[in-house]
Amino acid sequence: MEAQLAMRGEANTDPGTGDSSKEAPRIRTMFQHTLEHEVPAGTILFAQGEVPTFQIVVLSGSVQLFGRSRDGREVLIEVVRAPDLLIPAAVVTASPYLMQGRAPEPTRFLLIPADAFRDAVERNPRLAKAVLETLAEQFRRMVRQTKNLKLRSAAERVGCHILVLSERQGTPDRAILPYEKHVIASELGMTRESFSRALKPSPR
Repeated sequence: MEAQLAMRGEANTDPGTGDSSKEAPRIRTMFQHTLEHEVPAGTILFAQGEVPTFQIVVLSGSVQLFGRSRDGREVLIEVVRAPDLLIPAAVVTASPYLMQGRAPEPTRFLLIPADAFRDAVERNPRLAKAVLETLAEQFRRMVRQTKNLKLRSAAERVGCHILVLSERQGTPDRAILPYEKHVIASELGMTRESFSRALKPSPR
């Protein structure tokens, strides 16, 4: 992921090689307080409505982002996979998370204090560009997901999902469901029963 690579590169940049004398020390200060952290499967990273205290960089594993209604209904909005920044829009604007973050598998992170991250983004053009590129890619990903939900039938959504899983897992003739059926169904905008029916082969 471009932003992660750019940030790691910026941390060791000499002021004489492109950064101003003020920018490089701020990047180094940001990384002085950065922590690597690993969590087991099932860990809740943050709650919906919580204001971020860190910019989380997903180094390995993945994070499920769930939306919850007032009556407690929960749907899977997106799965963020390494390497990627986790909801930088909330961090950059110091706004509450609109979703809950949960690790469905053992996952490793880089935790950058939110204040230091915002300060570095504001004052370092190369880092700002990398974060902007990440935000743009995440926006395009959400648009593709919205089009998938609005323009494809339930069977088409399931078929496309299985094809993506098959490609990601490197098994062209089959796919292993990574989560429970009701979780995948919520991401695809359908009930568990509809998802199960769509998985059944059509009668010949």
